[in-house]
This record gives sequence, C-alpha cells and structure tokens, in this order.
Amino acid sequence: MTKIDFYVVAPEGRANRFQLACRVAEKARRAGHRVTINTGSEEEARHMDRLLWTFNDQSFVPHARISEADPAINPVLIGDASAAHDEHDVLINLAPDVPTYFARFQRLAECVDNDNTVRQAGRERYRFYRDRGYPLAFHHIM
Repeated sequence: MTKIDFYVVAPEGRANRFQLACRVAEKARRAGHRVTINTGSEEEARHMDRLLWTFNDQSFVPHARISEADPAINPVLIGDASAAHDEHDVLINLAPDVPTYFARFQRLAECVDNDNTVRQAGRERYRFYRDRGYPLAFHHIM
C-alpha cells in the first residue's frame, strides 16, 4: 500500500509548494529513489524545471521533463506523471486533484503551502486518502 506524506508549510513559513517539492525531491534522490513530480499544468512543469536548476546552489538534482526525458539518465521526472508508466518509486504531487494512478507508487508526497486554494485542495486529498485507509504522515515545514 502506498505510504502518503503530507508536507505542509507552516503558517509562518516562507516557502511555497514548489520550493518544498524541490527539497523533497533532492532528499529522496540522495536516498537513492527515483522521483516523479506531478504538476497540474505545463506552466507548472516549466516552473519546476527552472526551479530545480536554481533552488540550491550547493547541489544539483538531475532532472528532465517527462515529455523530453530519457528515464535511464534522469532520476527525477517532471510533468503529467500519468505518462511515466514505468515509474513506481516516489511521486510528488503538486496538482490540485488526487492522481488516479498514485497507488502504483511506493510513496506519495503531497506538498501544500499557505495559499488558501492549495490548502483546501490538500485537505480534500487528505480526507480522500484517510477515508480509504492509506497510511498518512503529516510534516510541518518552516
């Protein structure tokens, strides 16, 4: 069963969900995991691609957009994760809805920031997973 972690920026935190997704992806990659970052739009995928190049000047997260990637050399893929059929390790969700294919992944990271719309959608996804018996963990991030 997929283990689900909610990473929520604390009310006094300054990060947004995209920066948070970069941190989660970097940590998972360092632990040897393959990561797929599910975005809600092409614009968000482009933003994540740019952000992964610049968010930490002390490290590099090898990544590519799903539509352009060679999975053999790109351990972090960005975009519509439904197209990444061979990926099953870590899914980071930035889309507002529950990904219909999330159960094929070992872990799911839901990144939520202080935007009211994002928080409300995160609460709905939390209830969805809870009501179906998925193991949930909750992390407040500064």
